[in-house]
Amino acid sequence: MQLVTTEQMRHLEQRTVDAGATWAGLMEQAGWGVAQEGLRRLGNPQERRVLILVGPGNNGGDGLVVARHLHDAGAQVSLYIWKRNESPEDANRRRCRRRDIPEIAAADDADRTHLRQLLTEADLIVDALLGMGTSRPVAGDLAEIVTTVNHLSKQHTGSTTPGMTATILAIDVPTGIHSDSGAVLEVALHADITVATGLPKRGLLFYPGKLYAGELTLADIGIPPRDLEMIMSEVITAEQARALLPARPEDSHKGTFGKVMIVAGSLHYPGAATLATTGAGRVGAGLVTLATARSVLLAGGRGPEVTLLPLPEAELGTLGLSAAEELLKNLDGYQALLVGPGLGQEEPTSRFIQRLFGMEQSRKRPRVGFRIQEEQPETPSGQTEPPQLPPTVIDADGLNLLSAIEDWPERLNREHFILTPHPGEMKRLLQVEELADDPVEVATDAAARWNQVVVFKGATTVIAAPDGRSVVHAVGNPALATAGTGDVLSGAIAGLLAQGLKLFDAAVLGVYLHAAAGALVREELGEMGTLASDLFTRLPRVIKGLTVKG
Repeated sequence: MQLVTTEQMRHLEQRTVDAGATWAGLMEQAGWGVAQEGLRRLGNPQERRVLILVGPGNNGGDGLVVARHLHDAGAQVSLYIWKRNESPEDANRRRCRRRDIPEIAAADDADRTHLRQLLTEADLIVDALLGMGTSRPVAGDLAEIVTTVNHLSKQHTGSTTPGMTATILAIDVPTGIHSDSGAVLEVALHADITVATGLPKRGLLFYPGKLYAGELTLADIGIPPRDLEMIMSEVITAEQARALLPARPEDSHKGTFGKVMIVAGSLHYPGAATLATTGAGRVGAGLVTLATARSVLLAGGRGPEVTLLPLPEAELGTLGLSAAEELLKNLDGYQALLVGPGLGQEEPTSRFIQRLFGMEQSRKRPRVGFRIQEEQPETPSGQTEPPQLPPTVIDADGLNLLSAIEDWPERLNREHFILTPHPGEMKRLLQVEELADDPVEVATDAAARWNQVVVFKGATTVIAAPDGRSVVHAVGNPALATAGTGDVLSGAIAGLLAQGLKLFDAAVLGVYLHAAAGALVREELGEMGTLASDLFTRLPRVIKGLTVKG
């Protein structure tokens, strides 16, 4: 299912009209689709009461179409009109009046008495006030209307104040939500369900907008399929995830499913290595090897299936140049590499990262007498090209160390890495104080600039490719808001890479499986007291569920 910005949606609508549709026809289709969802919520519409909150633009026009269809189905419909001027061209309003659908003007209801009465009597309330494209703060009369609706609906969250029991349905975007970023424009209407017309708008999947949108469904308006192919951002579904799953032939062996090398852990963060290696194994990698400092191996805690590559230490528990050289000697035969979880950010580890990625920087040699020897790169003798690494995931401290290297994007092999930053790491990588409001824009711009796949982690995660493709996955889950869940995710992505998935596909499937496993944890254990390790057994259960349903 594609995901659009406001500008993209308007462009698609115009192309649909240019192809032979009419604006009135698009509105009719949108209103009909919303009305069908309303009827599903009402059940038998006879003698059920519906209140339509009607605004001045196309969203209000959609609401009038909904009003007509629900009235014709037998519901008792009322209109509450805000700033919709009388116009002979408003055909949908004329149709409502021919049916004697009652209207109340918000301007004639200054104390909102009529609105409160209609709200408490309604079985269904339809928000058709603003829709997409709003950027101004909600204020004045409109803010009063929205606040009145929200106040009376608080009994849904346990208030003892008498209020309404109606379902609140928003058309396209809840009033007061920025349709691109999901930001609240001072005040916004809390919907139980949002019916997106045409395609879902980005703001419906990003917080806090997602919290206001409720359940998300779609009303088709007849956009030609060829035009949908132009949209490069989409929402991942179970069907797409199922199609990405690597095959598991019956005559396979451990070599069939690839080998992944994971460089993780330090004296302060030994558990990161356990979480990342188990994540890789639980998504099906054939063999997982942990490469870490020798003293870190004494911490134990790893699964018995994990093989080990002890690396020499620059300092106690810290990797350095010799560790990078040892690792590079042992990468033959590995299909994937993960670097970063729990490594620490000591200076020797920075040198380890530079050597591993072939990014050694020049430095001045010590002063000898009155002479300063010429600057020379700190590269091993005979090394002229960056090391040949398998497809690589860089996470956590790997990203923080990378961000401190001058011109790092130009010095990494193009389209060979998956970078998995959270917002703080993204700021460091981009060297900015603040990020743009639109996470899709942030991720896609970074992927294009760096020529790498980017997994921009958050309550809603964006996976972006250098060619402009992006996938958005709304993964908000308090059960995952705990230390170490990101290590499990990076391990899972690396485990999928080892099984032969392409960079972008491995990132998309890894995010989906990780989020679905988190949903199982939340369902089975609740939101408080869950641990990252609770994901371990749920990952294969999610995969099994996808396989069985396929």
